[in-house]
Amino acid sequence: MSVPFHDYQGNMMEGEARDLRKDKLLQDDRFDSGLDSLKEDEYTAIMKDINELRIDVPSDTPYCEPEPWKKEVNEDGDTFLHLAIIHEENTLVKEAIRRSYKDHCYLNKQNNLHQTALHLAVITEQHEISQFLFEAGCDPEIQDFRGNTALHIACKQGSLRGVGVIFQHCEKQLPALLKSVNYDGHTCLHLASIQGYLALVEILIAKGADVNAQEPCNGRTALHMAVDLQNYDLMSLLLNFGADVNRVTYQGYSPCQLTWGRNNMLIQQQLVEVTQKNLQYLPESEEEDSSDSDYEYNDDELMYDDCIIGGMPLH
Repeated sequence: MSVPFHDYQGNMMEGEARDLRKDKLLQDDRFDSGLDSLKEDEYTAIMKDINELRIDVPSDTPYCEPEPWKKEVNEDGDTFLHLAIIHEENTLVKEAIRRSYKDHCYLNKQNNLHQTALHLAVITEQHEISQFLFEAGCDPEIQDFRGNTALHIACKQGSLRGVGVIFQHCEKQLPALLKSVNYDGHTCLHLASIQGYLALVEILIAKGADVNAQEPCNGRTALHMAVDLQNYDLMSLLLNFGADVNRVTYQGYSPCQLTWGRNNMLIQQQLVEVTQKNLQYLPESEEEDSSDSDYEYNDDELMYDDCIIGGMPLH
């Protein structure tokens, strides 16, 4: 049975009457969202979920055009704040920080060496300025052109006060800072160990630094570095804090094996006592296995059999 075709457009053109009530019903069906069929508690639950999805923009941080002096930088990329810190103009520094409160873009701006105001404050050991910068909202995790954070610099300089200010204001960021490595692969603990700052080494480990962290170049730990530096006191301190004497470098050397051929026998004696046997001595190389009698002269050496020194033949 065929269904008759109705050309509604044609019928309308011909002036046939159209039932507007039917059109209204069609529109209602087409645009019905289904809200009318929801129960009141279901509707309330949906509206609650929608409200939770909204992003609240803080009302206390309105966008404003930066002041002209904040846009000024010199040929080295230093801002007004950078230069004021470098020249230790404390009055200007404090005023610039006050007028940049929570202006993270300006406070964390980096010069051509990727140094922020905090880097410069730590380098120049202006600890009060470092504190003001933290209170204004600076970021302690930014790295300079060598990959050093402000904490790296403070540790390399042996600045107990500098480290103390950073610890005081960076409780949340501290785990990340202690794990952070510079572009040489060194953590803050590595730098403090290399410089021999025992007090800093103790503080860093107490704050959660990994005493067995390996630098990525050849896998040395702070204990390996202590042996390389022949620093007995550093070695003893690291052992007291649980340094792993059996941790090996990427070439397979333990700290004890690195003591052979070095002068400080006390370091060697103490490490031998606590290191497992297969990691106490250097592995025998192929050169050590071969004796002098096995040496074979090459053709160039055999050419000269008539050499004379002081009138006496060599052979």
